[in-house]
Amino acid sequence: MEWDDPYSQRLGSRMASSVSMASVSKSLIFFLLSTLSILPTHTHPLDPLTPTEFTKIQSIVHNSYPKSNHSIAFHYVGLEEPTKTAILSWLEGTATKTPPRQAFIIARINQITHEIIADLPARKIVSDRVYGGYGYPLLTFEEQGTASALPFKHTPFLESIRKRGLKAEEVVCMSFAIGWYGEKRRNKRVVRVLCNYLDGTVNLYMRPIEGITVTVDLEEMKILGFQDRSTVPVPKADGTDYRESSQKPPFGSPLKGISMHQSDGPSFTIDGHTIRWANWDFHLSFDARAGPMISLASIFDLQKQKFRKVLYRGFLSEVFVPYMDLNEEWYYRVFFDAGEYGYGLCAVPLEPLRDCPENAVFMDAYVADHNGTPVNMPNIFCIFERYAGDVMWRHTEASIPGKVIREVRPEVTLVVRMVSTVGNYDYVNDWEFKQSGSIKVTVINKLIKRGSLFF
Repeated sequence: MEWDDPYSQRLGSRMASSVSMASVSKSLIFFLLSTLSILPTHTHPLDPLTPTEFTKIQSIVHNSYPKSNHSIAFHYVGLEEPTKTAILSWLEGTATKTPPRQAFIIARINQITHEIIADLPARKIVSDRVYGGYGYPLLTFEEQGTASALPFKHTPFLESIRKRGLKAEEVVCMSFAIGWYGEKRRNKRVVRVLCNYLDGTVNLYMRPIEGITVTVDLEEMKILGFQDRSTVPVPKADGTDYRESSQKPPFGSPLKGISMHQSDGPSFTIDGHTIRWANWDFHLSFDARAGPMISLASIFDLQKQKFRKVLYRGFLSEVFVPYMDLNEEWYYRVFFDAGEYGYGLCAVPLEPLRDCPENAVFMDAYVADHNGTPVNMPNIFCIFERYAGDVMWRHTEASIPGKVIREVRPEVTLVVRMVSTVGNYDYVNDWEFKQSGSIKVTVINKLIKRGSLFF
């Protein structure tokens, strides 16, 4: 199989869519493996940006716009991927020069969206394009949080909450992108803030406060409109709490722990961001928009005694969530979880022995916040070998006189896992590499509502 063509569009430019260890030695091994991924010396042109590079990018942009330092917001910062030709030449050892180390930045400067390419070794901007089309860049956590707090300073909103007999301190609000439905084009970046109610449960999504809508201008960070259209009773809190401590098994006792121990250590190796396991060799990176990025995956063909190219570049393109409810407060809830909120930005730390088995190795990731400052995201990836007692291949040959030939091959696979939590959706992302030469990609949605589990 030939490698797929590289993704032709630059990440983020589609703006309309946006342990406990068993021993000290094992802890030390895990620490060293995690640390390898953030060393500033690059041995691979597809390695993710380092904290030092994020700081350099921040300086490059601010130095290029010295009079705009107080109105620069970084909405996306990631690697500007070298061309496929450059990567393949470097991989084959035929390149006459090292692939360029560049970054792609989406920044709002003086309320104008810029798509910037910065050359990191040269410390300068090599391309700066003003984006004037439809759509917005990724929403930042900072502006979402600020917008969601505005209703609590808005008297009409507080009066509507009191009218419903609710406690303002138990209200939680969130910002929602609103899309475009054929109306006159808006020049402002606008979100709608909708609210839910706690008071007896942490499952706030089960207690929406329907009928109230607050429209916020993200540029001026002020309320543009308020509507209290109708009063709908808030669902009761009883039976909505999903926490394990509140759940009791109908009979018997809770499940006991299951151990997955490899006495000789893992069979895979991690060299920076290159992972080798069994006959597989591939590169793992992280992107604020897409999350895990798998590149240059090859498997060694024992018969031909050479690597067979399987996948050039693989990553999540988008997660589209259309609610398709015509209600006034719901019709515009059509989410692009990657393009609007950042699938990688919403990645959460993985819990040892819960999200990942005890034989897992963890890796950190880094992103830039709205100021361009590097932020560490711990335990974003876990890599582990999976074996559940299944058989990959077997045969017993008893037809040869005087001989019985039996061969059994266990189904052991390698898993790269990341979890992205967008609102009330927890997406468990697994890239599973099989000895057969195939790659299984799964995205399972663990959505909790009313104490039940939905997929």
